[in-house]
Amino acid sequence: MSSFADLNLLPELLKAVAEQGYTEPTPIQAQAIPLVLQGRDVLGGAQTGTGKTAGFTLPLLHRLARHANASASPARHPVRALILTPTRELAAQVEESVRTYGKYLALRSTVVFGGVDIKPQVAELRRGVEFLVATPGRLLDHVQQKTVNLQQVEAFVLDEADRMLDMGFIPDVRRIIALLPKQRQNLLFSATLTQDIRTLADSFLHAPVLVQVAPQNTAAESVRHVVHPVRRERKRELLAYLVQSRELRQVLVFTSTRIGANRLAYQLNRDGIHTTAIHGDKSQPERLQALDDFKSGKVRVLVATDVAARGLDIEDLPHVVNFELPGAPEDYVHRIGRTGRAGASGEAISLVCAEEHERLEAIEKTIRLSIPRKIVPGFEPDGRVAPSMMSKPTGRSDAQDRRPRHGDRDRLTRAPQPAKNADPIFSSPYQPAPAAAAPSRPALAPRPARQVAALLGGLPKGK
Repeated sequence: MSSFADLNLLPELLKAVAEQGYTEPTPIQAQAIPLVLQGRDVLGGAQTGTGKTAGFTLPLLHRLARHANASASPARHPVRALILTPTRELAAQVEESVRTYGKYLALRSTVVFGGVDIKPQVAELRRGVEFLVATPGRLLDHVQQKTVNLQQVEAFVLDEADRMLDMGFIPDVRRIIALLPKQRQNLLFSATLTQDIRTLADSFLHAPVLVQVAPQNTAAESVRHVVHPVRRERKRELLAYLVQSRELRQVLVFTSTRIGANRLAYQLNRDGIHTTAIHGDKSQPERLQALDDFKSGKVRVLVATDVAARGLDIEDLPHVVNFELPGAPEDYVHRIGRTGRAGASGEAISLVCAEEHERLEAIEKTIRLSIPRKIVPGFEPDGRVAPSMMSKPTGRSDAQDRRPRHGDRDRLTRAPQPAKNADPIFSSPYQPAPAAAAPSRPALAPRPARQVAALLGGLPKGK
């Protein structure tokens, strides 16, 4: 497809798409939209940032606008399309896309998720919506309170299914599916299509068409990857140095824990770098405020846990930093998917210490890419660093350039030098002199018989 006009979408949708500056559909959109328009079930596999949200929102808006629900009063605006997402941020992003693309259609939408007051959501649902975007837990809260009716859902979308699986939401998802009409269109989208995802898809998709625009777990080609080997205790100093020396703006930094995110944000602020944090312990208003400040440029660095790896849509985000490598290699793809979106260029920086070399190898194997290493002068890694951390340099520091290249192999395989506070014999650059021969022990003088007898407790009789 050369343009959105070739997809036979409603003029109202084409107008809204054009206002967003989009003219040509992405590969996932070009393949998925015709299938969804035909009413087919779709199993979609696409890396993050490929435009898959529009790949299902646009055709669903078209179908619902063209085919009125004859069994319901139009004034009631019953829920006709249900979209489940794993995180609040992604839910808000998807619902915003529905409103943006459907602005010229007489269809209503809303989003419900936890962490905020449920009363405004109840009021919105009672007014009636055709499109409902939700996280599983909060949707079940509404079901329990009988503030939502899912009996007229015509299309069901499970977005980021692999993340749903990782976060343990599948039991809730199955409970929600059981509440839906048996006759409906089903769409499942996932960045990875593991066997568990395919098993889940088989449980509710009917003769689905597989749409996969890129091999599983591949990173966007427009993203430049680099690894900076560094000691664990100096990661924060190196991050501050990179941000300040390169004058980086809009840097999304990933940590493994919420406590680590708060600590790093505090330390960077102390270094004079305006930073904020976003993670699961933050309330939804706090998370939205942090994201708005980051998008607007009020803060240079946003420190996040993997809760932000999905659903953050930041236009032209230039830099993503892995302060700590993720435990699962697939999460590396999701993290760096925040940059290089829609063909834009981006940079993925990983600060890797010696203890993380196995994680780094697993990531490279998963994404089928050899990530270049580059030592930053003044932040050299531990001498015990694994050879795999240093075997793929692309850029050399000035200090490295002064070294003879033919000696690289020897430096990589040489035994590590001991620490400065080690035993002086082993830390000396010289071989210790051979030890002098030990003097022979003098022969013991014979003891008197009586002393010997006393030591032995007396001699046996007859001796």
